[in-house]
Amino acid sequence: MSRLSSTDAPAAPAVDELRQGVLARMQASLGDALAGSHLIPGDDLWMRVRADAWVAAGEFVRDQLGCDYFCFLSAIDWMPSPYGKGEDDPTEPPPERSTETVPGYAGGDTRMQVFARVYSTKQRFGLTLKADVADDAPHIASWTPVYAGANWHEREAWEMFGITFDGHPNLTHIYLPGDFEGHPLRKDFPLLARMVKPWPGIVDVEPMPGGEETGEAE
Repeated sequence: MSRLSSTDAPAAPAVDELRQGVLARMQASLGDALAGSHLIPGDDLWMRVRADAWVAAGEFVRDQLGCDYFCFLSAIDWMPSPYGKGEDDPTEPPPERSTETVPGYAGGDTRMQVFARVYSTKQRFGLTLKADVADDAPHIASWTPVYAGANWHEREAWEMFGITFDGHPNLTHIYLPGDFEGHPLRKDFPLLARMVKPWPGIVDVEPMPGGEETGEAE
């Protein structure tokens, strides 16, 4: 009788023929446009491609690898925030932090990256594709001709990170007013509300409803 659950994590296979095969086919198709990869056997696969191969990589995983399900597309800014962390205790000296940009799985050469997650419903595997975008004028080709569902995901990344998706049919705001300046998910965007008032729960900046004031009596 098999157990329904266990506290022991199953051992990952030493060889993952499915994902290794996927990686080999991508390498054969893209050549040196496949800039980096990271495979965890029995778990997941990440691949970084050059920006000029972004659409070709999407078409290959859709048409040749059978990734028929588009999960999401977004971006990430790997630069450490110059403002520290919002949850830092403002009553303590600011901690020393590394200013090194660490790009995560499959590496990276720029501050920001676009990444997308796709899945094969028949073979039951997923993978994440990444691409570096230029620091000074970040842009990359749109995936809307590849996966129609990328439309509003690219609009969000354009709005929040300032990354232009070349060929997108309608890069317009989703959340912010049209005259909003800046890109809120970039690490160098100042969260002024957190500079004025510390993150909730860090320090007692206001009395709780129904509670008593903690200041000294006059």
